[in-house]
Amino acid sequence: MTTSPPSSAPFPPKPDSSRPGAAEPQSSAHNPSRKRTAHSVPASDPTTRPVPGRYPLLDRVHVPSDLRNLSIEQLQTLADEVRHETVEAVAKTGGHLGASLGVVELTVAMHAVFNTPDDRIIWDVGHQAYPHKILTGRRDRIRTLRQPGGLSGFTRRSESPYDPFGAAHSSTSISAGLGMTVANHLHARHDPAYKERNVIAVIGDGSISAGMAYEALNNAGAMGEAAERLIVILNDNEMSIAPPVGAMSNYLSRLMTSRRFLTLRDIAGKLARRLPYGLDRTAKKAEEYARGMITGGTLFEEMGFYYIGPVDGHDMNQLVPILRNLRDSENHGPVLLHVITEKGRGYQPAEMAGDKYHAVSKFDVETGLQKKAPATAPTYTSIFTKELMHRAQSDDKIIGITAAMPSGTGLSDFAKTHPERFFDVGIAEQHAVTFAAGLATEGYRPFCAIYSTFLQRAYDQVMHDVALQNLPVRFIVDRAGLVGADGATHAGSFDLNYLCCLPNMTVMAPSDEAELMHMTATAWAHDSGPTAVRFPRGAGRGVALPTEGTVLEIGKGRIVHEGLGKHGIALLALGPRLHEALKAAEELEKEGLSVTVADARFAKPVDTDLIDELARNNDVLVTIEEGAAGGFSSQVVQHLAATGLLDQVRFRPMALPDTWIDHNTPEAQYEEAGLTAGHIAQVARDAYHRSPSTSAGAPSGSKA
Repeated sequence: MTTSPPSSAPFPPKPDSSRPGAAEPQSSAHNPSRKRTAHSVPASDPTTRPVPGRYPLLDRVHVPSDLRNLSIEQLQTLADEVRHETVEAVAKTGGHLGASLGVVELTVAMHAVFNTPDDRIIWDVGHQAYPHKILTGRRDRIRTLRQPGGLSGFTRRSESPYDPFGAAHSSTSISAGLGMTVANHLHARHDPAYKERNVIAVIGDGSISAGMAYEALNNAGAMGEAAERLIVILNDNEMSIAPPVGAMSNYLSRLMTSRRFLTLRDIAGKLARRLPYGLDRTAKKAEEYARGMITGGTLFEEMGFYYIGPVDGHDMNQLVPILRNLRDSENHGPVLLHVITEKGRGYQPAEMAGDKYHAVSKFDVETGLQKKAPATAPTYTSIFTKELMHRAQSDDKIIGITAAMPSGTGLSDFAKTHPERFFDVGIAEQHAVTFAAGLATEGYRPFCAIYSTFLQRAYDQVMHDVALQNLPVRFIVDRAGLVGADGATHAGSFDLNYLCCLPNMTVMAPSDEAELMHMTATAWAHDSGPTAVRFPRGAGRGVALPTEGTVLEIGKGRIVHEGLGKHGIALLALGPRLHEALKAAEELEKEGLSVTVADARFAKPVDTDLIDELARNNDVLVTIEEGAAGGFSSQVVQHLAATGLLDQVRFRPMALPDTWIDHNTPEAQYEEAGLTAGHIAQVARDAYHRSPSTSAGAPSGSKA
């Protein structure tokens, strides 16, 4: 594959509008994807609309069927225009840019060849789906990506019929695609007039390193004719979020450089097609044996796939004919088409960046400079890193583990300073957890840093391999709570629920960055069982930081604000909602109410002495947590019920509502969730004025 060097301008020259255009587009009025959804921003907003005439060929494409009369030259022109449109849209919204730029030609070619949406295209993760959205009736809303009320940053079934499967976590596309393929095959068996759909799963070289992808490949290869219409496209850009790791990356690199293999296969294939049937079979066998001698075969063909590639994923002259052949073949599958692409392709700032602009904030198109918000305080992630690095200087038993997120989890600096003690296991959260468990059995102190939303994927390992054996693995659960523009797919809503129910587990949640230092130190010192420290995305509160964290007493909270007297309201907060609780207390005290505010610190074990004190001395007890119902509050109410204190206090748990909260700013999300100071004050106020001590007309603050 040949690539052009970066130009001096951020873009290559813009497409020549005088080049031949498309045929008049077919009407798209009937297309369901043109309908507005509950998530859409009104298209009349001029800031979200494309500029008419700027990209003349793209202006004439409203749905993928409009591509199917275009020449290959026109498709390349269209790809150039889509690339420019993608950059300009993401510059306004922020989002996942590099991956989308790398698949522009592939996206155009697939929609030009396959009969979408009847043929299914599944994008693994969805980071790379912005060009797909532009071509599938959503161009008029592409500048609303990840904005309140706008398009999702990932594929979403409710958004368009061209999104057959929702995604945001990696390595699911082959499994989902195989399910669709088998369903269509079963349909065809019962209805001979039914034509089976093609199902195309596009998966990256990073995503295919995960165990689930191997499970799906293994199953598909053994499925026989039921998987004939499954096409897996391996989008190999040699880079996921972080540089790829592991044997699969090395294996793909060897395939890419095996030009001798490609030449032999081309010659053998061309020869075989011209031989009589019997000799054709013999030649095909000879080709397989020859390839095996030269390259050792391919893993994918050993698993039952017909392997094609690698091919240039930016060369429309290669992509379109190959995809047409796969579309028209009567008995080809399952097939794995290996395409080589460049992340950030065609936009110089992305091409030159180390992360290829994987995820960006809003930026200036000409310079590529991102518009970062002014830093007001260090991030929670950086504070965790600071304390871990401090402890690692004197403790060579500390191990850092991440699943393809060294930068996001704050372990990049640890990796530079202690490379022999840092392990990025790739997109393999299950393996990461059990790997950490193995280290713990030998006396090491593994810190397994995984986002809350991704730790869900390793729950069996957390339960069976760590908690059941009471192994001191330290789980650093980043991005807990609501996370903003990534929406429900990435929200850390459930870790309190699935961790607090496990015996032997200690779960902590800091209310600010100083508390995070203390809890990191506590996890480091706790060798008698597993621990988890959950903390939110983004900046802390700017509090003064100690030189090092202090080891906390396990299961002990603290009162941070004393009420004016007994028989008032107690607010027991877990994590950063403590500061909203303090604001609520200030509001309630202006009304003459006595309010005590406590920081739980530990979701498990809960501080039973603190809970007893709050319940006995107050008429109302409110718990507040940044997680789904049934997490921390469940631990509290269990204790209240067991001691009989539940009969003596008005208990009100406040947690995330039983619904999916869509992408927005974190502030707006917590407002929607009902977890701000105003909501806390209202819940406490309503409970207090209905309590026995006030309902009989007794004065506020005294018993009836």
